[in-house]
Amino acid sequence: MRHSLTDLAGLKISAEDFLAAVLEAAEQPIWVVDREDLIRFANPAALTALGYSADELFGRHSAETIHRSADGTPPPAADLLAPRDTGEPVASNMDWFVRRDGSMFPVSYVSSPIEMPEGRGAVVAFTDAEDRVRGEQVRHEHESILAAQRRVAALVSGGAASAEVFAAIAREVGHVVDLPLIAVWRYESDATATVIGAWSEQPHPFQPGTRWPLDGPTICTRVLETGGPARIEDFSKLPGTIAGAAREAGVRACAGAPIIVDGGVWGAMSADSTVRAPLPERIEDRLGEFTALVATAISNTTGQEEIARLADEQAALRRVATLVARGVPPPEVFAAVAREVGLLLAVDATHMARYELDGTATGVAAWSPTGGQIPVGTRVPMDGESVAGLVLRTGRPARLHGYEHASGAGAALGRQLDLTASVGAPIVVDQRLWGVMIASSKGDRLLPADAESRITAFTELVATAISNTEARTQVAQLANEQTALRRVATLVARGVASAELFDAVTAEVGRLMGADLAGMIRYETDDTVSPVATWAAAGEHPEVPEHWPTEEGDPATMIANTRGAVRVDDWHDVPGPIAGFIRELGITASVGSPIVVEGRLWGALAVHVQHGDPLPADAESRLRNFTELVATAMANGRARAEIERLAEEQAALRRVATLVARESSAAEIFGAVTEELGRVLHVDDTKMVRYEPDATATVVASWGRLDTTIAVGTNWSLEGDSTSATVHRTGRPARMDDYGDATGPLAAFLRGIGIRSSVATPIVVGRRLWGAMIAASRRPEPLPETTESRIAEFTALAATAIANIEARSDLAASRARIVAATDEERRRVVRDLHDGAQQRLVHTILTLERAHRALENDAPGAWALVTDALGHAKGANDELRE
Repeated sequence: MRHSLTDLAGLKISAEDFLAAVLEAAEQPIWVVDREDLIRFANPAALTALGYSADELFGRHSAETIHRSADGTPPPAADLLAPRDTGEPVASNMDWFVRRDGSMFPVSYVSSPIEMPEGRGAVVAFTDAEDRVRGEQVRHEHESILAAQRRVAALVSGGAASAEVFAAIAREVGHVVDLPLIAVWRYESDATATVIGAWSEQPHPFQPGTRWPLDGPTICTRVLETGGPARIEDFSKLPGTIAGAAREAGVRACAGAPIIVDGGVWGAMSADSTVRAPLPERIEDRLGEFTALVATAISNTTGQEEIARLADEQAALRRVATLVARGVPPPEVFAAVAREVGLLLAVDATHMARYELDGTATGVAAWSPTGGQIPVGTRVPMDGESVAGLVLRTGRPARLHGYEHASGAGAALGRQLDLTASVGAPIVVDQRLWGVMIASSKGDRLLPADAESRITAFTELVATAISNTEARTQVAQLANEQTALRRVATLVARGVASAELFDAVTAEVGRLMGADLAGMIRYETDDTVSPVATWAAAGEHPEVPEHWPTEEGDPATMIANTRGAVRVDDWHDVPGPIAGFIRELGITASVGSPIVVEGRLWGALAVHVQHGDPLPADAESRLRNFTELVATAMANGRARAEIERLAEEQAALRRVATLVARESSAAEIFGAVTEELGRVLHVDDTKMVRYEPDATATVVASWGRLDTTIAVGTNWSLEGDSTSATVHRTGRPARMDDYGDATGPLAAFLRGIGIRSSVATPIVVGRRLWGAMIAASRRPEPLPETTESRIAEFTALAATAIANIEARSDLAASRARIVAATDEERRRVVRDLHDGAQQRLVHTILTLERAHRALENDAPGAWALVTDALGHAKGANDELRE
């Protein structure tokens, strides 16, 4: 049931209170005006929306303080107060109210009549329509953009020319955003940007086709760097060519958005403003809505060209791939690739080069439509600035935009051919940089922006051809190498003589490497090398010296210092007699590898060429396979000799040890030790000497093959130079490798009987230097380095024998001393018994006899005699105990 306000009088609350409560609870802004248009009430929502407090708002005229028309003038009072007179509600979908701060905001409202005590008033409920108005504006703007986009899309789909499409886009954008200058830019590869479309109602310098350097922080530069929209509010102080031209045209601010084609920043669209036309707030987003159309236009415009280009490129690649699949020689493939790349990129010259180990590049193919190219076979140093040098240093594609000021041999050749720009891509074969493919232009002709990637498709085919050729060559090479290694390994397994093995290895290596000469050397102890095998492809090897002295910087010394392979591609500046001999043979390049036997440098194996072609790049590793076989053969031979030597040595030691265990005489043991040692060491003379207190040495045993020697029992002075004298002074092993300059009578005697070298080892008995064991040789080479340790095993047995002999002698003497001492002690005991206890006992007996007689006769003093006898008896007992 509905009630009017006048029907509420019977309720507990007044109508005014009830109305106030209802309006207070409403969420929609509401106020109440009376008959006189005075605001009598407003709920919190209305106060908040209008920006007033209740005290400020109540009692004011609504038409004067709140209600305005769209142009700001007060509307007729009837618009808002009509319900007071008519009793009928009124409504408006769009009107404007003014806040307390003077700002206007759009509203929609409903005004309804209300009965009040003073007469009929009105209740006004309103809604903020700002979001709706903004939406309508956006919708209108969006419809304008869509209409412009439809017009441009019609041009694009109709296949209009690029210039017409870009000009239309610029014009449509200018009308939509209402800015005086719109331009569409394309980025170039040389840090410039070209205007491809523009619109303006006033003169400006940014005409289509003009090219501008990106030499300042302009919109084009910022968009290119960030890949996103950008805005510049003030051009007044910006440096650069574009900024200067914009200022002259009256441009004060600019916004831009990127044109993204195939995932990359292809260009930009810019919108410029003047003082009279500031930049709108969302101009970058609105430009972005048109850049998609630009990208589509670019894709459609270039699509047919791209299809044709791809077809040509695929046809060219198929022709080259067919050559590769047929296995034609690499030079034919190289020439075909140079021609196909040149025609495909429409350049003035193409060159293909192979990188050499000496830092140069050799031309392997070239093409030019006019014949202006570097001849095949030309070798160019990779110094200075050149595309080939950049690719060599970085391993990546490279460009060179001018040869005018470039340095180096490659740049000089480019100037001779009038080349102005070049681009190169690496040729990578099995993950190593093999060479480079270069395309060059003359005059003002620009190289394609994607030249690097298009060349790469061909370089991959070149790499495949090279890899296939190298693989076939490598298979044959490996087969030959394995065959040669098996032949050498068979000789090693058979244990052939060293000379036969060395000759076979040198010949196999020379033939396998395609060398002219090959040789094997052995390192001597006196800083010389000796040839042990030679080979020549053309027959007899030239005669070689028996020894060469080494010199710092020559290949033999380099191998010895590094223990690694050494390559020499130019012998002109190599020092030393070895290098001089090699130059006399006309050798131009060599590779040598060390022969290391059981961790010790034994020798080296080398191959040489007498012509310009270098040795294979893998010559070092291939030589190593043969040097390892030589080392194995040497180690096997040494192992067999070592086993025989150890067996012989152990048998000799067992024989001597048996004599020691049987407690043979010193002379027999000393003689056996000396003879066994001489036979084991294969020397000419052995001696055992005993050191005397007067600084001399006595020969206690001798063995030898000499007619004249020092006999057993001979005593010699330890003055002068000799191994026995050195052992006597130091207590350590001593060696004399040459008695030529030795002093002293013993040294003179040894020289006289032909002794060249000797080794002596101390004989130590009970930590006492007893003597020495000496081995001497007439051979010119010194005794082996192991001689000291081998003698030491025999001196240990000799020391044991000497210690045993001395121990037995000391034991016999000790026993004699014990027997003599026992006899003496026995005599002393007998003497002590006779002179001490025996005398006391006799005295005791005599005293007791006297006491007995005295007791029988009752003579006085009998008990005194008994006491005296008792004392003598106790004394005798104590002496017997001792």
